[in-house]
Amino acid sequence: MSPGPVEMVVEALAATGAITPTLAWVVVATFLAGIIVERFDHRRARYTFALAWLLFGVFWFTLIHHFAFAEKSIVEGIGTVAAVPISIYVAVLLVRGRDSLFVASRAIGVMGLIFLPVESIPVLRRTLIETVTGQTAFLIDLIGVDPMVVGGMTIDGLDIADKQRPYWSTFVFYHQGDPITYTIVLACTGLGSMSIMGGLIAAVDAPLRRKAKALAMSIPIIYGLNLVRNVFIAVGFGEQLLHVFPDAVMALFAIESEVMVSYYVADRIIAQSLSVVAMLAITWLIVHELPEVLTVLEDALFVLTGTEYDLADALGVDRSGDASVSRPEPTKSEAD
Repeated sequence: MSPGPVEMVVEALAATGAITPTLAWVVVATFLAGIIVERFDHRRARYTFALAWLLFGVFWFTLIHHFAFAEKSIVEGIGTVAAVPISIYVAVLLVRGRDSLFVASRAIGVMGLIFLPVESIPVLRRTLIETVTGQTAFLIDLIGVDPMVVGGMTIDGLDIADKQRPYWSTFVFYHQGDPITYTIVLACTGLGSMSIMGGLIAAVDAPLRRKAKALAMSIPIIYGLNLVRNVFIAVGFGEQLLHVFPDAVMALFAIESEVMVSYYVADRIIAQSLSVVAMLAITWLIVHELPEVLTVLEDALFVLTGTEYDLADALGVDRSGDASVSRPEPTKSEAD
């Protein structure tokens, strides 16, 4: 039986994933080229960044199948689909002369410069994954749960982890005598969120002292919250603590095993939703230390809504960089 139109579209989306790794480097290289060109030729930098955003849109398009169908992530799936037209629109705005988007463009370049080497260099990738695994195991032990931690191997007839990358990163729980595994991968290390925050802070024009303070505030919080997230998902899934509304969850995520219900509730619904809230809260903290970040946030709101916003007034932040001083109300004579 030949595949229907939907199956053909899904297969076509899956095929685009083959170019994702190479395209990621091309995108980051183009953003970094824009950063270099900006120092010498503002006009050419605008077009270089616009090209980078167009390529960024193609990059997100190649990830639609991964997040929406393979990972079955509601939050990441919707975000990936939305990122395609948003990236194209940012390119259009740059060409039209919205040069404030240079800051966001620089941020993307720095994010990639942080993320891609760790993802691509085996020794860095393995070190980060196994470090996070060890710290997650320590925290799990503190709450009285004691799963095994294993590498690439077979246990009780179950093939565990990736033989090509046999990292010591898989937790093995037992539920009613059957093994349940939860593996820490790069996405579980918090590297993505730390890269986003690091790129954002590095991209703005602000004194090094305040940028260093913003990094010192945000990175430990992100890293710590990510460990808590790992513990929550591992224990919730491994101990089958979130086996709620199984029929609805299985239908929503198109899963066949009831054992996976706890995982999808823990990770795809609860953890990913709270991660968005956590990043907003961390951004709020950073804005009060590094108000220059407001430029990126205001541009993001403009791209999404078409309306200009002054977030400094809304958040009571002094754009001069003194986060402890709110913008004063005008006196009667000033108001007149």
